[in-house]
Amino acid sequence: MDAAPSPTGAGSDVETAVEIRDLGIRYDLRLTKRTTLKGSLAGMLRHDPGRENHFWAIRHMSLSLAHGESMAIIGPNGAGKSTLLLAIAGILEPAEGTIVTRGKVSTLLTLGAGFENELTGRDNIDLAGAFLGIDQRQMDELTPSIIEFADIGEFIDAPVRTYSTGMRARLGFSIATAITPDILLLDEVLGTGDQTFRARSQARVRELVGKAKAIVLVTHDLSFVTEFCNRAILMEKGRIIHEGEPAATVDFYRQRVAEQKILAEEEAQRFARPPVIAPTS
Repeated sequence: MDAAPSPTGAGSDVETAVEIRDLGIRYDLRLTKRTTLKGSLAGMLRHDPGRENHFWAIRHMSLSLAHGESMAIIGPNGAGKSTLLLAIAGILEPAEGTIVTRGKVSTLLTLGAGFENELTGRDNIDLAGAFLGIDQRQMDELTPSIIEFADIGEFIDAPVRTYSTGMRARLGFSIATAITPDILLLDEVLGTGDQTFRARSQARVRELVGKAKAIVLVTHDLSFVTEFCNRAILMEKGRIIHEGEPAATVDFYRQRVAEQKILAEEEAQRFARPPVIAPTS
């Protein structure tokens, strides 16, 4: 296994878009959907020193990203990929370490996230612009191109609650990528929509990379990683276990998946064998 390398990326602070040092993200296991506040307080009073009440989704992670880099984050479910994006976006606060971002950040971490269902698509464009701190005049100039790229027809003036998942994703992607941010965060959005829209969305990402913008992309589409990204990291259990050129990182990941599948099959066969009964005399 390759050890996680020391942080790479920009050669100087001027060029660095994202700087992560010894990052730790921790979730409190006492506050879940099944846990009431009253129950949580009672649990704190009955605290068992031998029992952990938190889970480290990311621990001791250091990473740098330069302007002009398109970095893919790959790995199994539960590896901490989306948690890392949420932290970079400033949505999750680190329990340990630091994250520094330099430049305007635009994020599309969940399909259609942040939309107000009762407002129209057009109104949600204005709302997104306000959240991103974009001047209304500039947003008015961007709106026609956003609507054209989303290509949802007359639904742009219908409430978002009437949209399909694909329509929400297309509008969200169009908004997130229209402002040419310094740092763009994407989580599993490039495979949304029909083949034509997927091709257009990939072309849009390539355009942003060409304008020296930094992109962090979480995806299970390994072919996209090798074709359109210039750097990749593999995460497992909240840590980086491989980092480097996309094709090499994808090959390493595929090899690990194949090895783990063989081990799982061998383990299943071992438990499936009937017990051996010694003959009696």
